[in-house]
Amino acid sequence: MSGKNAFIYVVDDDQFIRELVKKNLIREGFDVEAFSYGEDCLEALENKKPDLIILDYLFMKTDGAVMNGKEVFHRIREIHPDMPVIMLSGQDSGGVVLELARLGINDYIIKDKNLGESLLRAINDVLDTEEE
Repeated sequence: MSGKNAFIYVVDDDQFIRELVKKNLIREGFDVEAFSYGEDCLEALENKKPDLIILDYLFMKTDGAVMNGKEVFHRIREIHPDMPVIMLSGQDSGGVVLELARLGINDYIIKDKNLGESLLRAINDVLDTEEE
């Protein structure tokens, strides 16, 4: 599945980031479904299987507890062991990146001014690798 026409889930509780990523990916020719929380993504995985999931690292909810990105990632792997996942985060801690790499995250993208460009490059790399 090379880039265009790939079906991607975007999971981020920050509406601005979620909509920005979604719009950019649609403009690039991807089919995108977006979710505010990991639990919503996991529920959707029962009926549809995307080619890739873009997952936020840290979720915040004022009216209740939600799973963090690492927990959601573990559940995704239980459902679809080979599902490629790119993690997004505002954190640039080397320890966090190393831990997630050991868990099997396909890529880790920092939410900074280069988010769109970095994410698009990572998506194409991951999808091209999955195709091989």
